[in-house]
Amino acid sequence: MLEGLPPHRPTHVLRLLTDEGSARAMTDLLGEMFDPTQTAVAAFEAEDGRTWRLEAYFADAPDEAMIRDLIRPVVGAQADVASFETIDQKDWVRASLEGLKPVRAGRFLVHGSHDRDTVRVNDLAIEIEAALAFGTGHHGTTLGCLRAFADILKRGRPAHVLDVGTGTGILAFAAAKALHTPVIAGDLDPEAVTTAIGNARLNGLGPVLRLFQGPGVRHPLADRPRRFDVVFANILARPLKGLAPSLTAVVADHGVLILSGLIERDVPGVLSTYRHRGFHLARHGLIEGWATLVLTRGGAAARPRRTRLRPF
Repeated sequence: MLEGLPPHRPTHVLRLLTDEGSARAMTDLLGEMFDPTQTAVAAFEAEDGRTWRLEAYFADAPDEAMIRDLIRPVVGAQADVASFETIDQKDWVRASLEGLKPVRAGRFLVHGSHDRDTVRVNDLAIEIEAALAFGTGHHGTTLGCLRAFADILKRGRPAHVLDVGTGTGILAFAAAKALHTPVIAGDLDPEAVTTAIGNARLNGLGPVLRLFQGPGVRHPLADRPRRFDVVFANILARPLKGLAPSLTAVVADHGVLILSGLIERDVPGVLSTYRHRGFHLARHGLIEGWATLVLTRGGAAARPRRTRLRPF
């Protein structure tokens, strides 16, 4: 499980071995206390089946004494043996690459260059190398969006697609590969846009990807009322709420919004915000605690399909 999205440039990491209950409690605690765009907290079960490893990644040097005091009520004396380490950027990228195994969602296959031999004849293959911008397809948010889009493609072919907060570009690439049509994608982070441009070239999609840097849909390429049949927004709950007026404005009359970057407790608040904009839940997917919502415009929706998706 992971609270927050990995910072684009993590510089420090906290590591601690503990029990499952303490690991889950600290994941919630640190996730609440720190900005989720600057800090990510993850907990993993160790190979012995009893111990859990907690890791917290920080974009800036953390206040070690304050964090030890913060977690001491949860883990007691273990707080004093928690380790704080700096992260070399090359080591971060290398570690990301080592964990990059092929990920499949319908016909979509996300892989690194070292796994090109896993591509099948009919796959819509997207090659991504780990980079400092978030998004390799392994995170439950990206995978949930890919699976939701694969489900949409079974029922039709969207003409116009927008990816807001594109990161490394995976969702935009998936749309471009499936539809053979230009796709609009943007990100607030200039480094993410640079990464997406490089990945688009790697995948032969440079000519059909229209990338912009900017917040939300605030760009002439994206700010087009009732234009897009599919709008991806794989970001976090707070910006999703803030962007609701502008995101819903660009969705076509019969279009869909695919929202992610949400943990389960975020879902009711986000749904309430979008219901007030005339959108209703059509599908609710869940992968390792991360929710993906498919929303449609118009009257009361049919009972949504809820799927607790298996981890990748």
